[in-house]
Amino acid sequence: MLEALNTWFESVRFACEVLDVVSMRLMRLAQGGPQAAAEADRMIAEKFDAFTDAEVALLNALAHGEGLLIAAERAYQPVRRRVHDNSCRLLRGEDHEAANAPLKASGMAVGAG
Repeated sequence: MLEALNTWFESVRFACEVLDVVSMRLMRLAQGGPQAAAEADRMIAEKFDAFTDAEVALLNALAHGEGLLIAAERAYQPVRRRVHDNSCRLLRGEDHEAANAPLKASGMAVGAG
């Protein structure tokens, strides 16, 4: 019973974190400019990398005789890690500030003035 509840809480937590990342990325894309293009490129590359890592983890678990539930958990880990890393990065505004640096100098940065 407790394990089922923990799984449910993790699912809800993950869904909320995914929603946050999608929202932050949509805001960045809507702003346009170089940071939007960089974020779009990053999204595509990260999805490919995350799902490749998930597939490798899944196949390794199955090859080592793990059951389907364990293999699914192993495949979920790289995706969960990427979502969390993106959430932290976007909350800090890391890439946004770097992409806006040349624009800040000219007074044209998003949110400037």
